[in-house]
Amino acid sequence: MRLLLTAGACLAALMGCSTTGLDSPQAPPPVASPALPAIETPSTFTQAEHAKVLAARNFADTQDFAFADRGFIATRKDPLITTAAGQPVWNLAAFDFLKQASSATVNPSLWRQGQLMAKHGLYKVSDTIWQVRGFDLANITFVKGATGWIVIDTLGSNETAKAALDLINEHVGARPVVAVIYTHSHTDHFAGTTGLVSLEDVRAGKVQVIAPKGFLHAAVGENVIAGPAMQRRAMYQFGIPLPKGEDGLVNAGIGPGLSTGTTSLIPPTREIGATGEQLTIDGVDMVFQFTPGTEAPAEMNVNFPAWKIVDMAENANATQHNILTPRGAVVRDAKVWAEGLTEALRLFGDSEVLIASHGWPRFGNGEIRDYLGKHRDAYAYLHDQTVRLMNKGLNGDEIAAQLRLPAELENEWYDRPYYGSLSFNARAVYQFYMGWYDANPVNLAPMPPVETGKRYVAAMGGAAAVKSQARTAYDAGDYAWAAELLNHVVMADNTDIEAKDLLARCYDQLAWQAEPSTWRNIYLTGAKELREGVGAPRANPASQMAQLANLPLGSLMDLLSVRLDPAKASGQSVKLAFVLTDSSEQTYVTIANGVLVHEEIAAPGPVDAKLTLTRADFLGGIFGGQPMPAKIQSGAVKLEGNPQALLKLAQWMDPPNPVFPIVTR
Repeated sequence: MRLLLTAGACLAALMGCSTTGLDSPQAPPPVASPALPAIETPSTFTQAEHAKVLAARNFADTQDFAFADRGFIATRKDPLITTAAGQPVWNLAAFDFLKQASSATVNPSLWRQGQLMAKHGLYKVSDTIWQVRGFDLANITFVKGATGWIVIDTLGSNETAKAALDLINEHVGARPVVAVIYTHSHTDHFAGTTGLVSLEDVRAGKVQVIAPKGFLHAAVGENVIAGPAMQRRAMYQFGIPLPKGEDGLVNAGIGPGLSTGTTSLIPPTREIGATGEQLTIDGVDMVFQFTPGTEAPAEMNVNFPAWKIVDMAENANATQHNILTPRGAVVRDAKVWAEGLTEALRLFGDSEVLIASHGWPRFGNGEIRDYLGKHRDAYAYLHDQTVRLMNKGLNGDEIAAQLRLPAELENEWYDRPYYGSLSFNARAVYQFYMGWYDANPVNLAPMPPVETGKRYVAAMGGAAAVKSQARTAYDAGDYAWAAELLNHVVMADNTDIEAKDLLARCYDQLAWQAEPSTWRNIYLTGAKELREGVGAPRANPASQMAQLANLPLGSLMDLLSVRLDPAKASGQSVKLAFVLTDSSEQTYVTIANGVLVHEEIAAPGPVDAKLTLTRADFLGGIFGGQPMPAKIQSGAVKLEGNPQALLKLAQWMDPPNPVFPIVTR
């Protein structure tokens, strides 16, 4: 799911001086390598792996295609969705290559999933519920109320959300949006909100925004504080730098891919904090299942009892999901996730229609009960068997190498590893209970990758000897071992073009074989960066500011806390106060011992500087790089105390690097 990009700032603009923005890369990205050979063609070993998949899976089963096509009404006439300035955000035709039967560069099972996820348009689920699918990573659901639309999940961009709303209004009839429901705290489910409604209408009470308890805290915690690192890693997971095509991005596992438009966040006006809580909105009765700690820290399912329709949010999917997403996140609790599905079966087991935040609906009570039960059993099996083997002394890697689902679960398409995988998830369960350390003393203080690489290369007789062994492994189709060897060479010397080329070719073959979309995207993005270097950062300042605009003051100060460079502030201290006149917010900030501490209270005593201003001026000055002297001189912004105290705060900030290297150092 797309991450919230943390906004950059020129804090020193408060004083009218210039410095580096908070989101500017502190170090330049690695210089691009000289041109390397083109991507690999599938080897005979890769072709053999594909043949095994075709023999093992039931490709004659077309029920998913029937469910995915059911209720189709129309799609956009113009496949290109753009910003107001004409910048492309999403192209519905980008995945048309999947209309062909198959490709030698894509695992056949993943190709099938890509075909299903590439279907796009407006679909009628029932007489009261429609979905627009294929316009973004997630689905957007429209529920017909007495006077307007209740929207469940908003897609990941304002532009794709507006395109979806325009499509249903065109074909079903124009209606205002009277409520927005966020099923959980990931950005592909809330970041398109202002494409549907305005903040002014929400504040005026014309539109309700409903979310699970803890939504805002989770959205900030997962997406803002660690945003730069997560966003960089998400580029690998979702294949963002890759071209769409059979040699590049085919699918994102839970949806076709990520849109690239402007984003927004409107805080909820009401939170759901208990299972069984009921709401009637615009004449529509809903019952909620509160499921924190499952797919997201804050999540909930929505039931429509009168219609026997349940929305399972992202707790039930058309694929195995992640217990720990490769982009990085808090490890999820597989046991709690399975228990949530057990509860859903009990609460909503009479449903005749099941919809979700990703994928296609399922129809028929028997189908739904079987699906929920077997989907639940996959997570329960993952948890229970990982813990069993852990308690027998196996570490995470050892468990991942041997764990496999029973045939009756493994053969269900929705339990296949298109997004999460048993291998990755077993290590996540191990980490959930045991942490990263495996109890082997040699791993108490492992050496950094560059030093490790240099020592391994030297111990094996030098780079030429290691590359020779890697070539032998490559020629034998042992691509993972060849990659392991070559990674040491590249870490030891990131200018070794021959090693980078062969490592990229290993990643190509591993990508062609991979059934998980995440693995394929990670391999191909790694190969691309080995060949071309790291690309320029993909920043959208306007979108970033729109997201920050609605965060509580304390959350904004958290961003500064994690960007304080203790070396710059060494031996110094400062006390500051900020008062926002129009939002009745204030914060008291102390910096000492290399730590920025903030409390959202009035300063309990004297401070070095106090700034009184509107929220807009605070955001513009602290996070937008807008100069303050003129506003201070006019009295619009009131500065009391020593201006140099604010300048210190600016000078002590350390910007994140949005393009840090991953496959090299």
